Amino acid sequence: MTTPSRFPEPYGQGSGANLADILERVLDKGVVIAGDIRINLLDIELLTVKLRLIVASVDKAKEMGIDWWETDPALSSRARRDELARENAELRERLARLEELEPGHRAPKEAS
Repeated sequence: MTTPSRFPEPYGQGSGANLADILERVLDKGVVIAGDIRINLLDIELLTVKLRLIVASVDKAKEMGIDWWETDPALSSRARRDELARENAELRERLARLEELEPGHRAPKEAS
């Protein structure tokens, strides 16, 4: 003997919609949520918070021109290597300029 549930099924029985299907649709199409929070006191703006949230697959985000994770050193090993190479080049340039300014200083020869 079965007892009826006190809560209805979210999509009804047999509707076929499940979380995986919904997530696949959302990631395929993308969803944008935008909002602003402003706190005013006597018509003086004290705080503004702008919220923007995009939920999409990586492919869809790239289609929209969003690829910030590829250049963020915290998220991309290639970006981290590029940043280290740039920093290394800058430091070598600074060292060369300092060596030029110091009279009588000869830079050590590098081993081949």
